Amino acid sequence: MRSGSMRGAALAATLCGLAVLLLGACGTQVAGQDDPASAATALPWTLSAPTRSQIHGAELGADRRTVTIAVDVPSGPNPCVRDLEAKLTEPVGNTVPVQVTFTSPSGDRSSGCSRSVTAKARVTLPEPLGDRELVVGYPGAVFTADDAPLPHLRLCGDLGCTPPATGCTPGSYEQAVKAVDSPAHTYRDAEHCDGKWLVLDISWPTGPVCGDPESGTCAPHLGDRWFYKAEKAGWKPFFRTSAGGCRDVQDREPAFPTALCASLEPLPPALHPTHSPAP
Repeated sequence: MRSGSMRGAALAATLCGLAVLLLGACGTQVAGQDDPASAATALPWTLSAPTRSQIHGAELGADRRTVTIAVDVPSGPNPCVRDLEAKLTEPVGNTVPVQVTFTSPSGDRSSGCSRSVTAKARVTLPEPLGDRELVVGYPGAVFTADDAPLPHLRLCGDLGCTPPATGCTPGSYEQAVKAVDSPAHTYRDAEHCDGKWLVLDISWPTGPVCGDPESGTCAPHLGDRWFYKAEKAGWKPFFRTSAGGCRDVQDREPAFPTALCASLEPLPPALHPTHSPAP
C-alpha cells in the first residue's frame, strides 16, 4: 500500500508539472500576435482628408440635394480606411463648401496602405444646389451644375467655373497663356487679336545657366509665339513659330487672317524649333 501511495503521489506531481508547463505556455501567447489584421489594428489611426488631386468627381442626385463625391483613399492588404464621410461646412457667398474626411493608419509605413482606391462619400444639402458652386476640400476642387452632363457635375478649371469669354481682353489672354502650359512667371510681350484669331508672344526669365553671358542659352529671357483659334472653351493653340510674317502659319491654317500676321517680325533665337504644330 505504501509503495502504491508513493507511486500515486509521484504521478500526481508529474501531471501537475505538465499542467503548469502547459498553462505557462498558453500564458505567453498573445492573441493575434501573428495576425496581420490585428497588427494593423494596433497602428495609430489618424484623421485625413483627400487633396484636390485626389478628388475625381461629384454627382448630383435626382432630388438636386444629394451629392456623391468620388475620392482616392489609401488601400492595402489590411483595412486602411474608416469613417469616410462628407460634411457640409459654413456656406460662403454663392458656394457650398463640403469637407471629406476619413481615418487611416497610412501615415505608418508598416500599415501596408501604400496603394489607393476610389471610394465615394455622400452628403445631403439642406436645399437644392441650384446655380451655386460646390467646393470640396481646401484648397478645393470646384464643381458646378451649369452646363454639366448631369448627374455628373462639371469640374471647374483654374480660371473658375465661368472663365472670361474668348475675346481680346486681358482675362482671355491669361487663359491663352495657361493653354500652352507655359513656364512659371511667364509674361505677355504682344497680342494681335480680332476675337476669332489670336497671336500671342510670351516670354519667361531664365537667368545665367552656363556661366557664359554671351551664349544664347544664357539669355535673360526666352520666348514663344503662339497662334490660337477661338473655341467654345476658350483660346485653343494650334501653331507655334519663331518666324515672322504669314507664310508658316497660313501653310498650317490658310484661313488665318493676313492682317494679324503680315507685320510680325521674327523672334530672337530661342531654344525651340523654327515652327511646330500645337500639341
